[in-house]
Formats: sequence, C-alpha cells, structure tokens
Amino acid sequence: MFRVERTEAVDFGKDDAVRCAGIAVRECMRVRAVRVKYLGGGSFGRAAAVRLEDGRAVVVKFLCAADMLEKETHDLGLLARCCSAKVPGVLFARSGGGDIPVDCYGMEKIPGKTALFALGMLLLSKRRRQRFADEVTAALHSVHLHTSDKFGDTMHPDCNSWTDFYKPFAAEVMRVAEEYFARGRLSGKVIEAMRAAWAKFDIIFSEEPERACLIHGDLNVGNIMVGRGYRLTGFIDPLNSMYADVEYDLFQFDNLTGKRFYLRETYIEKYGASRYCMQKLAFYGLWNEVYCYIKSGVLVNLIMDPLVRNMHGRLGEL
Repeated sequence: MFRVERTEAVDFGKDDAVRCAGIAVRECMRVRAVRVKYLGGGSFGRAAAVRLEDGRAVVVKFLCAADMLEKETHDLGLLARCCSAKVPGVLFARSGGGDIPVDCYGMEKIPGKTALFALGMLLLSKRRRQRFADEVTAALHSVHLHTSDKFGDTMHPDCNSWTDFYKPFAAEVMRVAEEYFARGRLSGKVIEAMRAAWAKFDIIFSEEPERACLIHGDLNVGNIMVGRGYRLTGFIDPLNSMYADVEYDLFQFDNLTGKRFYLRETYIEKYGASRYCMQKLAFYGLWNEVYCYIKSGVLVNLIMDPLVRNMHGRLGEL
C-alpha cells in the first residue's frame, strides 16, 4: 500500500542533473558523455539526455526521494517485456553517494518527443488522430493482457480483490484530506466532492474486476512518445505500476490534451468497460490528484477544478 504522507525531496536541480549525468555514464557505462541536455522533471525526479562518444543516446533519471530506485527500475523492466510498444530498457542503476548525492538510473532514449509537446498533432485530421488512438490503445492493451493471481504492487501483489487493495488506500487519502481541510490546506469545494463520492463508494465499485491486470499507472499524453508522422514510438515514465483494475489506467487519458485524441473512448469501445466506468474514472482522477498534492505539497487548481466538476457530474448520473 502506498504511503499517504508528504515525501521530502532532496534539493537537486537542473544544474545538478546536467553535471551528474556525465559522471553517471562514465562510472556505470565506462564511456564519456559528449553532450548533456536537461529534459525536465517533476516533484521527485530530474532527467537529462546524454549523447555518448560512441554515438548512443541515453537518458539518466535522478530520484530526489528515497526508496524509489528499486521500484522504478523493476517496473520499467516488467513493462519493457510486456508492452508491444517500446518502453525504455534500464542500462544501469546507481545508489546515491560520492559525486552523485541521489539515486539514479540510465535507460534507453525513446526517439521523438512527447505527444503533449508535439503541438502539430492538435491540428491533425480526425482520421489521423483516431489512428494515433488506435496505436496507443492497442499497445496499452498488450500490457493489460499480463495478469497476476493477486492485486497490488508489481513487486509483491497480495490482495484477493481490487477493492481489498484500493479501498484502504482511498480511505487513507480521504482521512488525510479531511485533516488538510480542517487545517485550511484543502478547499471546501474539493472536500465536498470527495465526501459525496466517498458516500457512493460501494455503488461506484460494486462491480469487481475479474482479473488483476498489469497497468502503466501514468499514461497521459506527456508520457506517450511520437516520432515522424506523429506515429507512436513508445511509452515512458510509469508511476505506481500495479496489478490492478484495467480502468485505473484510463483516467489519465483525459488529462492535458488527451481528450483531443479520443484515447479513453477508443479504449472503451475496443475493449469494453464496467457499468460504472465513468464514475470510477472520475473517482480515480480526483483521488489521485489529492494524493499527489499530499505527497508533493503542490496543488494545481487548473487540474483540480475540472476533476471536482467532473466528479459532481458523474455522481449526478447515478
């Protein structure tokens, strides 16, 4: 079960990532870096692209919080074996210490750019956007075909049902959210939507998933890579991959510019959905955003406000 508490990040910035990426490839791959480019980062990670003297290109990811290295490298390896689209293979892993103060690992560089930043995709015809949706959903479905006897974390699934795994987590997010609201750190509109959804939990989750399916965990357009002709080149950056309800992998499709590409609708049309799928996706989206806020301390109202409205709207359909 994921810990629902603030995670303290190590102070490790852009310049640190650029400097340490060259050190990491020299130490772990025995080859010199000729060029390093900072790619970006989130609350707990920084990434840099490295061009090696032998012509290869790799990405080094630095983890600014403890206890992430084993999980991230394990999940990348698992998804690389299971997914029909390219997932970057792990080339090395290094614990923090010495010249590099944080854990890091190197991985293959997927060609192209993310669908989020391939802005020309927004102007594609409906037919071409639908082709992209078909490619993405087929690749994701290839991941979902890999199953476990138990639900839970990929490294040690141990729950007999999805509800056994997810409900305690959701309850803990709800408890901490109430504490945040009482201390003025979470708005009334967010907690009201959460309370209304929590009251309907047993209805929304009344249909248990039959199979514990492997999921990516964070497949939005920012983690889908495209190359020439805007064709799919791979998936990157899984987060909290699990053996889970397949639909837990779908709510991210509506984030950012995802709705423009019919990703969620295409997956459901091709592979089916549960009776209360849309209510579940609204619940997953809201709870995930609150969980991320608790973990990072960063609240983005531009993301949160639509999730709150969507939750109320989906509850109104019950």
